[in-house]
Amino acid sequence: MSKAFTREENDGTYVVTVEGVDIYDPVKNSIEATSASKVAAWFLDTDYDGKVFCICQAFFPDKSAWEKLSRALKGSIEEGAFEALSGTTSIPFKPGERKTIAVKVIDPRGNEVMKVHRLRGENYGE
Repeated sequence: MSKAFTREENDGTYVVTVEGVDIYDPVKNSIEATSASKVAAWFLDTDYDGKVFCICQAFFPDKSAWEKLSRALKGSIEEGAFEALSGTTSIPFKPGERKTIAVKVIDPRGNEVMKVHRLRGENYGE
């Protein structure tokens, strides 16, 4: 299960923060909590329809991957852009028509988990 939390800002926008993901270890037959810094990637659909996940924002918290990409692009991307896309907090967004978002987290092994949030309401569909 992903650990993602949504909060409403004073201007009516929302921000999502990913704190980690629980990963099943088949060797130990246990579930282990993993911090957000160990998440390979996470994606946000800001107007989830309950059927199709559409990536509106994408983040890659593993900073070592960004360092390699930055060197490969040789400074053609603004430094601040890498910082924003390697975080665990989304860019503020206006709620969509459905008032429902979905957060998809990819763990280091490539497994994915999705959590759905109703804005201004309770979570459902985990």
